Amino acid sequence: MRVGRAVLAQVSGAERWMVAGFVVAMMLILSFVVLASEMAEGETHAFDERLLLLFRVPGSPATSIGPPWLKEAMRDVTALGSTSVLSIIVTGVIGFLLVTGLRHAAVMVAASVITGVILSNVLKAGFSRPRPELIPRDMAVYTASFPSGHTTMSALVYLTLGALLCRTQASIAVKTYVLCCAGFLTAIVGVSRVYLGVHWPTDVIAGWLVGGTWALLCWFVMLWLQSRGEVEPEQQAGSGKA
Repeated sequence: MRVGRAVLAQVSGAERWMVAGFVVAMMLILSFVVLASEMAEGETHAFDERLLLLFRVPGSPATSIGPPWLKEAMRDVTALGSTSVLSIIVTGVIGFLLVTGLRHAAVMVAASVITGVILSNVLKAGFSRPRPELIPRDMAVYTASFPSGHTTMSALVYLTLGALLCRTQASIAVKTYVLCCAGFLTAIVGVSRVYLGVHWPTDVIAGWLVGGTWALLCWFVMLWLQSRGEVEPEQQAGSGKA
């Protein structure tokens, strides 16, 4: 025990976070592998159908549950994970980082998103899962189903930006609030995809796993580069020059 404590005492706080995060990332990757394997073997089909139908009126699969305005609200929510909206948000953030002198951080954000898009498209092409045909879709879709691209990219973008914003705040309460907001946005985008009938529930779960893992790995890379002085260090709120 004493030896273990002595070793931990020599490890920096950042290194401890990276080790803990690495363990979490490995668990997320393993969860995705298990889920993808079960999906490919058809083991998740009953679960997907049962959960998908929960969002439809019993005996009338063409009718979504809830008041008429809820469907329009879900269309608005799902747009938060669309390529157009996320592109606008990411472009704005990158522009902000550039004008504030954080050029390397801007490059990291851009690289995280671009590689995430490539990963999502590669996985979609690899699994080629058809979209749900069990119920009428409430909007047009053109790509494969697994994993959900909207969910994957919303998780990647919102969690990455949330983590980046957290590194400008000293308060634990503020950090928690920011990450909860990022997680909430990611969650509601995923739910909206199932509600609108354009994705199986396991597509969304896979998107959360992939997007969350990729955001976490990109955060590790940023921490490592910051420790080497290749990316601007963490800035505390109120530390800017007048």
